[in-house]
Amino acid sequence: MPNSTATIGPYQCGEGQPLLLIAGPCVIESEELTLRIAESLREAARSSNLPLPLNLVFKASFDKANRTSLDAYRGPGLEEGLRILEKVRTQTGLPVTTDLHESSQAAAVGQVCDLLQVPAFLARQTDLLTAAAATGKAVNVKKGQFMAPWDMKHVVTKLAGSGCENILLTERGTFFGYGRLVNDLRALVQMRQLGVPVVFDATHSVQEPGGLGGATGGNREMVEPLAKAAVAIGVDALFLETHPEPDKSPSDGANMAPLDQIPTLLRRILAIREAAHS
Repeated sequence: MPNSTATIGPYQCGEGQPLLLIAGPCVIESEELTLRIAESLREAARSSNLPLPLNLVFKASFDKANRTSLDAYRGPGLEEGLRILEKVRTQTGLPVTTDLHESSQAAAVGQVCDLLQVPAFLARQTDLLTAAAATGKAVNVKKGQFMAPWDMKHVVTKLAGSGCENILLTERGTFFGYGRLVNDLRALVQMRQLGVPVVFDATHSVQEPGGLGGATGGNREMVEPLAKAAVAIGVDALFLETHPEPDKSPSDGANMAPLDQIPTLLRRILAIREAAHS
């Protein structure tokens, strides 16, 4: 059976535990930039200006396999991407996570990452879920934009039945017509009733799929309001993608939070969490 509190590296995530922040760039661009972002996030997460403690897992993708356009930048690939993530883990001391798109990638990703992430479009892929479970690492599955929150019980059953004890589920919006996502925040409560910690993805929730024609658009101005609402409801973790210059990011720049705004954003979010818990 899955645990109501999940273990991710040195952290516990769930009721009564500090908020878990899963954050980093959408895709790995270079070793230097990846380390720079990781170190900046580590500093922000450990700041004495925060009203509550915060646990940080660094996230970056080695491959964006679901890009809109064939010629869009996808990342450095599995081998180089995992090398960079391993360096982040060693140099910063942070647990790391990344997406996997194929069951054949799971074992290699599990050797480096403390948390394996299954993208929303692949949430129903049984072979991918069982391969992720077989690594023995914690697994975070994003709810498909086409799925009801209660349908995620089947994801939990597949993972738990394959031996995974540390499961997280992520809400990242639901399709509302063409090129639009909306958030039904009831999903956060409904998925938590499945007995596992719940994550709110504040940046992919403001995506506009295909909104730029050959690329995905978004509205980063809505990231903070949605994150505040999710934290007020009582999520266990928050997912944020960030970049020093989002408009220059090769992937998902329109919905990423600027890196220099993260410290202020975290203070505001944790102040709401503190008030809600008191």
